[in-house]
Amino acid sequence: MTEPATDDRLPALVWVIAAAFVVIELAFSAGYGFQQDELYFVQAGRHLAFGYVDQPPIAPLLTRLATLVGGTNPTAVRTPPALEGGAIIVLAARQAVIFGAGRTGRVLAALCLAGAPVLLGATHIGNTTPPALLAWTLVVLYVSTAIARDRPRWWLGAGLTAGLGLQTNNLVTLLLLALAIGLLVTRRFDILATRWPWLGAAIAAIIWTPNVAWQATHGWPQFAMAASLHRQNTSLDAYLSGLPAQIVYGGLFTAPVLIAGIVELWRQPRTRYLAVTVILIAGYVLTWVPGKPYYTSGLLPAVLAAGSVATERWFARGRRPLLRRTLVVVAILVATAVELPAVLPVWPVRVLHAQTTSADLADTVGWPELARLVATENTTLTISGTPPTSIFTGNYAEAAALDVLGPLDLPPVLSGHNAYGMWGPGSASDATVLAVDAANHLRPYFAQCRTLGTFVTPYRVDNDFNHLDLSLCTGPTTDWATLWPDLTHDD
Repeated sequence: MTEPATDDRLPALVWVIAAAFVVIELAFSAGYGFQQDELYFVQAGRHLAFGYVDQPPIAPLLTRLATLVGGTNPTAVRTPPALEGGAIIVLAARQAVIFGAGRTGRVLAALCLAGAPVLLGATHIGNTTPPALLAWTLVVLYVSTAIARDRPRWWLGAGLTAGLGLQTNNLVTLLLLALAIGLLVTRRFDILATRWPWLGAAIAAIIWTPNVAWQATHGWPQFAMAASLHRQNTSLDAYLSGLPAQIVYGGLFTAPVLIAGIVELWRQPRTRYLAVTVILIAGYVLTWVPGKPYYTSGLLPAVLAAGSVATERWFARGRRPLLRRTLVVVAILVATAVELPAVLPVWPVRVLHAQTTSADLADTVGWPELARLVATENTTLTISGTPPTSIFTGNYAEAAALDVLGPLDLPPVLSGHNAYGMWGPGSASDATVLAVDAANHLRPYFAQCRTLGTFVTPYRVDNDFNHLDLSLCTGPTTDWATLWPDLTHDD
């Protein structure tokens, strides 16, 4: 039998695990440097709006607030994600309470989630993922509490959280749709017949309205982004690795708990709607964007919480429950220690090239060096008598790196990529353009684009922004305003 739960309080060990997680994240927060999305969000935070072509407004707003408080540095930007990660761990234990876990199950849920590579890696980077994960976790917790504890007013909390989540990441719509279908498929008409879910939905819709209005007045760019994500993430390799990646992201030795969680959700009639929700979302990701397996990670706290309930029963059934618990805990801790260098900047940067790391981690190397190289080229050209009148980059990452890390005397930095395309060229001149990773974009519109050099990522780190060309384009056939529609792209 599962050990009885005397009350709903969380064991002190849950809070210790969450605190340790936050401490580890903050300890490594200054490692290497900014990731490109963080630089982009710093710049987006300087252009606050109700929406952007590739995201709702909350993540740039949070980055703006973080830099106002802590300055423009990685630790400041990464402090909110670290705290959000700690909160998600505590909420996973709380979710285990709702599913009927005793003390051991609650601690196990927290430990499993704290060691999940997807959470360790996601909350190291200040982008839309950490607050979206928190929103998903809270929505599922509120909904399951409303149903399991017969507390219908918790639907209002679900609606409030869903609305804020929609202002963070539009993928929250997938969660809400899957939950609704899950309730319908499992014939929970008694719940849908009450006013509370609909009041929650109304709250979410009201909170989401400013971003929807922004999207409507800007041509619904999120639909173009969704189509682009589909094209970029549907290779054969993505389809083959999609399901294994979803499992491994939860932790290699945690996989049995994860699988047990899905079985547990399905086995219990009162939680079967959540099993349907998990299956629908996993199926969507595997068929539509298999190259984004972490899109399912918002359900990880609930699934691991359910798996912890089943694992707790397994502990109690054995003749040596203490041995079973010890083996599981040691396996999770060992796996976490092994996986940590792949998702956090544990290795010295000089040896990073020889290690297996995540793409996000590799992409945190080289941005200050790129900014210095471009600044040097700008100075050299100015001294030679051909000062650039603007800088144009092929990607928002390069533009944001120059805006955030470059010297103040750089000419205007432009790009046609995503929000930079929306911000436009302003009054910048295209008489002499220093092109960064953009010569192929500009060559059809200029008389000459001469290669100046190539940026190579330092420390032999091979990331997505290695070997970028620097060119000087002169003799424009027309002005930026006329060219701009041909240079903008959302992907």
